[in-house]
Amino acid sequence: MHAFQKAGRGVRPASARAERAALRPGADRVRAEIVSRIVGSERDPNAIAQRKWLRAIYGAHPCSRLGEGTKESLPGITPSDLRAFHQAIFARDGLHIAVVGDIDANTLRERLDQLFGDLPEQQTLVPVYDVAPKLGQLVEENYDLPQTSLTLAWPGVKPSAPDFYAAVLLNDILGGSYLTSRLYEEVRQKRGLAYHVSSELTLDSLLVTTETRSDCAAQTLSIVRDVVKQMAQQGPTGAELKAAKKHLIGAYAIDQLGSTRSIADRLLDLQIHKADVDYNQRRARSIGRVTLKQVKAAAKKLLSAEPAILVVGPPLGGKDE
Repeated sequence: MHAFQKAGRGVRPASARAERAALRPGADRVRAEIVSRIVGSERDPNAIAQRKWLRAIYGAHPCSRLGEGTKESLPGITPSDLRAFHQAIFARDGLHIAVVGDIDANTLRERLDQLFGDLPEQQTLVPVYDVAPKLGQLVEENYDLPQTSLTLAWPGVKPSAPDFYAAVLLNDILGGSYLTSRLYEEVRQKRGLAYHVSSELTLDSLLVTTETRSDCAAQTLSIVRDVVKQMAQQGPTGAELKAAKKHLIGAYAIDQLGSTRSIADRLLDLQIHKADVDYNQRRARSIGRVTLKQVKAAAKKLLSAEPAILVVGPPLGGKDE
């Protein structure tokens, strides 16, 4: 993980004022638009909750910062800052390119040299330490809404981990497969508590998200936690694992390789995560080799932890009481 280290901190105030003046009027318009969005989000309970959630689980780490900046930071950005950022980030060693279409390698090579050949060789970025989300806490944004939004976070698995594909299959069984997952069956099908409930495996978390009527939020949260607890203790069945393998292998081409744009996106993603060029071929074999014992071990490892929980809506149980 990297973050840009701001340059130009030694600029004298008078020079900074002159540079900020040089940004007008176009930069002032863009700056005003961003600030306007930030001000508007201060009245949005979901945006407020997202900021609170990031601060709670990541603390002072850069992952807790929002990409658009703040009302306080935006006015101080100068042309020197923008030029320094450009020089630090736009370099050949940080460039990833995926091209899909009717073009041969030699033509593409020439075209890429024309477009990017003048870039510096190396980026000048400062490494940022890895961070694990702080779990085991309840974050609430109390707001009188007809629907309550629930997010629960358990530990995740990096793609380089030995049990990554076991975790991928676990996620599919738990909530990743929209119409056949355990969460969908228990929350949506049996009880009609939510239109949508799903899980997602990210680099640092396994996330479960859903929305439900506010007077049903406490019940829905309890059911989600019960489903996860049962999965942690018992793991999936052999039939569930077989169905998950079939789904993940069979749906991959449709979901990820259905158009030139999606193929390019996937190839770019593989570069960013330093995957081998034969990943698409190896993926099916890797999934097929995962055993039921391995998925049960992944379930116990990941889902036995106390999750972090985000609630956006009235206080839990408030309307029931």
